[in-house]
Amino acid sequence: MADNSSKCAWCMGSEMMQEYHDAEWGFPKHDDTQHFEFLILEAAQAGLSWSTILKRRGGYKKAFAHFDPAKVSKFDGKTIEKLMKDKGIIRNRLKITAVINNAKPFIAIQKEFGSFDKYIWGFSDGKQIVNNIRATKDIQAKTALSDIISADLKKRGFSFVGSTIIYSHLQAVGVVNDHENLCFRKDICKRILKIILPDIKRLPSCCFL
Repeated sequence: MADNSSKCAWCMGSEMMQEYHDAEWGFPKHDDTQHFEFLILEAAQAGLSWSTILKRRGGYKKAFAHFDPAKVSKFDGKTIEKLMKDKGIIRNRLKITAVINNAKPFIAIQKEFGSFDKYIWGFSDGKQIVNNIRATKDIQAKTALSDIISADLKKRGFSFVGSTIIYSHLQAVGVVNDHENLCFRKDICKRILKIILPDIKRLPSCCFL
């Protein structure tokens, strides 16, 4: 674990938050299972703290079939009632139902673009957006880009994908690098991303800023 003086201030509340910051947050991810996981966790966070969700991360993995969208898409009413009694997750019916409903359009995106990863990174043309963050107060809650992606996901049938939730997703999977300038993870998370993007003509024209 790095010296605390070289970390983003927001993670200093607990060892768990520091571990997440040090190992995951902002590092470029290209695995669809991870994308689905973070969409689930970030939607669950709405109105709550991120530490509250991290404490239940294992519970979410167990409850939602190790974040397999194909399996989650087949959850039925009985499964929902079972999940409403699961103390390992946030027992909010709207959030639980959203996870199940979002699995189908997630799979549809995989079929259209080859992967959800290609879809989401396509909005930044496969490049990481590195922001000038001098202190936590400089981090935005949402941006024009997250507004665009949020609107597109909603058109595709997703729910609980507001712009703030989507910006959190972009930060988590490394599309956006919002580490503070002096944070030891800032440069580590910078990557020249070599991924095969989908045909950009298939993305909304408004995506390219």
